[in-house]
Amino acid sequence: MTLKPAFLLPLVALTTLGALAACETVEGAGEDIEAAGQAVGQAAEEADD
Repeated sequence: MTLKPAFLLPLVALTTLGALAACETVEGAGEDIEAAGQAVGQAAEEADD
């Protein structure tokens, strides 16, 4: 089965955009997890005082 170039270019473009969107989502999730960890750490320090 061969793909026509007119079909292949949009397919590659959509795949690339999807991959970039996934990277942004993972980065955002990482930031949220980091913020939650800092909040837990700060609460633990305040409880220790």
